[in-house]
Amino acid sequence: MYLKHFCSVLFSQNVRQHCYRKDTLRLLCTTMASESSVVNRDEMHDFIIRCMEKVGTKREHAQALANLLVAADYRGHYSHGLNRLDMYVKDIKAKMCVSDKEPEIVKETAATALINGNNLLGPVVGKFCIDVAIKKAKEAGIGWVSAYGSNHFGIAGWYAIRAMEQGLIGMAFTNTSPLMVPTRARKPILGTNPISCAAPANNGDSFVLDMATTAVALGKLEINERKGLEIPLGWGCDVNGKATKNPSEATGLMPLGGTEECSGYKGYGLSMMVEVFCGILAGAQFGSNIRKWKTTDRIADLGQCFVAIDPNAFAPGFTDRISELNATLRNQEPAAGEEEVLVPGDPERKHMDKCNALGGIPYHTNQITYANNLASELGIQPLKTLN
Repeated sequence: MYLKHFCSVLFSQNVRQHCYRKDTLRLLCTTMASESSVVNRDEMHDFIIRCMEKVGTKREHAQALANLLVAADYRGHYSHGLNRLDMYVKDIKAKMCVSDKEPEIVKETAATALINGNNLLGPVVGKFCIDVAIKKAKEAGIGWVSAYGSNHFGIAGWYAIRAMEQGLIGMAFTNTSPLMVPTRARKPILGTNPISCAAPANNGDSFVLDMATTAVALGKLEINERKGLEIPLGWGCDVNGKATKNPSEATGLMPLGGTEECSGYKGYGLSMMVEVFCGILAGAQFGSNIRKWKTTDRIADLGQCFVAIDPNAFAPGFTDRISELNATLRNQEPAAGEEEVLVPGDPERKHMDKCNALGGIPYHTNQITYANNLASELGIQPLKTLN
């Protein structure tokens, strides 16, 4: 299970779906496992801070970013951990993000707040926002916070989990650069617009959902194109808005569900819901107004939403019922050829257990090379590995 998960995240922009057949995965992951290096989490944390401080990031902001990126890799979401570091470095160097301000509350009620992210690093804005939501939830039963003037904030689950760790239900949403082609349309208008919800159960157990609203991430199409492989029908669509198996013809991602016949309109609807919570509610950029992915012609001005809910404001025994539901699902008889039934958050738990046993996070050697090339460019101490 771990090798399958590790392989998919290293060769994908999105850990949430797997695109390889089991026999191919087994062979590929066995090769990759022999080429991995382990990095202590504290060392990775310090390395990220060294990189960000070198380009002028305030230490507290660099720490917030490091906390999130390390957590992403520790949970197995490699696409949004070390893999994204150079993007944040470049954003600060190019002054697409700043580090000389702080987020600020511009409007609030007992249970709500509107935050100006002041074009700071996304994790700095996100941490501030979820903490405001947590405070309001403890006082009013719920905290709903929307932000504008933000940037790429990493894995949405990190913010939901921050609330969950304090006994609350946490949710986080963000809009993104337009990549999704709406059902019956021809060109990308909405983003991958992720959704996360985390809720505590008993004895450290939990429910943690963290998913995109597109069928897959853009990286999956890119990988198949490089390998000369077709893509499953429902991943991407051509210039006419029709599903294609040819990754070279795909000009956009399809919504979660794929074609209209397979209920892709539901993913489209979820993506639009996220946009309502984020860009529209906060007054940030939205839809096709957001700059294209990996372009730096103007600031991003992303919209984000953070929610914290106190279960104690509702029926008693919340964690008991979550635990019962988790147990019921996990104890189901697996389908033919499967080993076990999981609940959202279980693959991440397995990955964290593996990291704990190794004494750090395993990375493919190419990732270590990438990190040390970045260190060389910045003139800082390279990354130390345990093997």
